[in-house]
Amino acid sequence: MKKHDAKIQHPRNRKRRLAVVASLLAAVALPAGIAPAVAESPHAKAEGAVVNGNFSQGLAGWKATGEAASTTTAVEAGNPQLVQRLGSDGTVNLRQKTGNLTEGWWTVSARVKAEGTLGASRIGLKNCGVDGETVLPSTAQDGAWLQISADAYVTKSACEIVIETRGRAGDWAVVDDVTLTPGSVQRAVRGADLSNLAKNEDMGAVYFDANGRPVDAVEAFADAGANLVRLKVWVNPADGYNTTDEVVATAKRAKAAGMKVLVDFHYSDRWTDPGAQGMPAAWVGLGPQAVADAVYAHTFEVLTALKNAGATADSVQVGNEINPGMLWPLGQTWDVNPADDVKGAQWDNLALFLSAGARATKDVNAQTDVILHLTNINNGIGGLTWWYDEVTKRGVQFDTIGLSYYGFWHGSMADLQNAVTTLSARYDRNVIVVENSYPFTLADNPVDPWENVIARENQLIPGYPATPEGQAANFRAVQDVVASAPGGRGLGVVSWEPAWTAVPGNGWDPADPTTGNAWENQAMFGFDGRALPALQEFAPDPDVKR
Repeated sequence: MKKHDAKIQHPRNRKRRLAVVASLLAAVALPAGIAPAVAESPHAKAEGAVVNGNFSQGLAGWKATGEAASTTTAVEAGNPQLVQRLGSDGTVNLRQKTGNLTEGWWTVSARVKAEGTLGASRIGLKNCGVDGETVLPSTAQDGAWLQISADAYVTKSACEIVIETRGRAGDWAVVDDVTLTPGSVQRAVRGADLSNLAKNEDMGAVYFDANGRPVDAVEAFADAGANLVRLKVWVNPADGYNTTDEVVATAKRAKAAGMKVLVDFHYSDRWTDPGAQGMPAAWVGLGPQAVADAVYAHTFEVLTALKNAGATADSVQVGNEINPGMLWPLGQTWDVNPADDVKGAQWDNLALFLSAGARATKDVNAQTDVILHLTNINNGIGGLTWWYDEVTKRGVQFDTIGLSYYGFWHGSMADLQNAVTTLSARYDRNVIVVENSYPFTLADNPVDPWENVIARENQLIPGYPATPEGQAANFRAVQDVVASAPGGRGLGVVSWEPAWTAVPGNGWDPADPTTGNAWENQAMFGFDGRALPALQEFAPDPDVKR
């Protein structure tokens, strides 16, 4: 979200926030260990008015530097906006002094569009005390507006709002509706799904830092700034991984490294997603109430084992990508197999199953956060509200909304931001992206050849090349889009399987060791096992410096 001045702290070498930040934000309740994305400042006064923030008076109130022709205003749909477009390689910026501000956190926000070189355009607050800025994500995918925010800690009674484009000829940004408000924008959750790590290590995977020194993968993520590990659990998988014992072992490593644990219940013997929500073999033939009892018992058993091992789950997903329901066919939300004996949607059964998982979670630990996880944002917000409306009207209790977001499948970042804002407002809940990834190359690792899920240029998100730098920029952009979503209830992002590198024997099918890994080009360790730049995008933002 923020790329800070080098004299304060280089963005590739950020430190964890000091205790003073914790004390400043202590008033913010953490539901099940997770903080809201925007913490309101106690100094909410009529301060920080931006002069001509909507550019209705051209550039009045702003000071432009750089090539004069590169900073202008233009009108779109009757509304004037700032336009920065580089006529040649270089830098242009627009500045405005804020006037007096109360000491504390302040956030500048704006509606933006941008295209061009990675990281070329940004918005921030300078000369504040601890400065902050956020890179404007590329909107080349659909040209839609995003809201982007950056915060700073004011100790000097004032700041400068800075809008800058620094890059190559043709790079551009359009900015409108600049506002300055008390409060801070935080990427509260910076997570990594390490479900396949134990098997990867057993099959021979090794990990190194960027300089080639061996590292423990769990500790590498914690040292980079990740604060949560997600772990899936299956009922009786063919390969013996992602079981209760395996989840407990990795969860203990995560806790020892200072991270929280999110347990992802699939309620199956293998992968579940919108195309597969198969019943565990041991539960086939049971009636709805018996299946609900099995859901409760399985959830309770896994979470109790974690608690007894000193690794109590901080968050739990009751189901994985369950738009079509789970535990088919009894828990389907549409008729997934017209040839079977279960006809039509079975919402009451699904509510029964979800409630059983949520109840078991709270019975083990009342503070554990319950997440219901959907995907397919690309199908429109109506496909998500339809689902949550059905379960909420049946009284299913949950704390947080979980989403998958892969930009090469699930629409634009504007679609994601709209989903975060709409769902959080409609259901009065925080939203977390529990799955996200992006490739650092389109090549396939010859060590374990298997066609990659993302293998062609036309699958990429415009503006984000399949390079280590493009991967890092995309991961950070998704985090910023979630944290900046209007309403302030986007908690953060979990990277999906960033340690699942290619090793023989650890393919996608737990029943077939000859299958390969189609995602190794989206890991955050390269084909040589070295950490990639994306790992550094878990870093928390700088602390207050007195």
